[in-house]
Amino acid sequence: MPEIEVRDKNNNTVEKLTLRDEVFGITAKTGLLHEAVMNYLSNQRQGTHSTKTKGFVRGGGRKPWRQKHTGRSRSGSIRSPLWRGGGITFGPQPRDYSYKLPKKVKRLALMTALREKLSSGEMIILDEISFENPKTKNMIMLLKNLHLEKQSVLIVLPDKDDIVGLSARNIPGVHVTRVTDLNTFDVLTHTIILITKKAALSLEESKET
Repeated sequence: MPEIEVRDKNNNTVEKLTLRDEVFGITAKTGLLHEAVMNYLSNQRQGTHSTKTKGFVRGGGRKPWRQKHTGRSRSGSIRSPLWRGGGITFGPQPRDYSYKLPKKVKRLALMTALREKLSSGEMIILDEISFENPKTKNMIMLLKNLHLEKQSVLIVLPDKDDIVGLSARNIPGVHVTRVTDLNTFDVLTHTIILITKKAALSLEESKET
């Protein structure tokens, strides 16, 4: 079973936490990570892009010239896609890009991403993260104590904490999320995963059976 140090806000080791192999020891194919990331990005797309075909462009109701004996090519509308100001041929229309992945597949990808962070030393477990007041300097001091200045950090909390969220929102590259909202994309796009002990244990408790 993987073992990791639990630190406090001053970067001192307070205990060692043994993580379960069936959660943090999972290894999957990298293609599964790609599939999970593409699913996340597709579900984020609004799909509101829209273009007008010649049937939706205003004007063009009258034939510009007669069919024959003009020496010009035949034309039925000035809003033809071949004309300037005309409609768009096969342009994008509003659509829903979202699709579902099986829960077990998403979880396997997430656990694999977390395992990679753990094995590469890019996961730090803190005993807790809490502040009395929402101040950016509190979060900056915490990151400085952990030697994480100017790094991309994902802070994972067991529950929503507005004070911690407000303290981190003005720091570039630092984001806060709940453990229930954790996803493969966020894990892979941040250099360091800063997770509380309670959040790490809740990941084990929520393991799919």
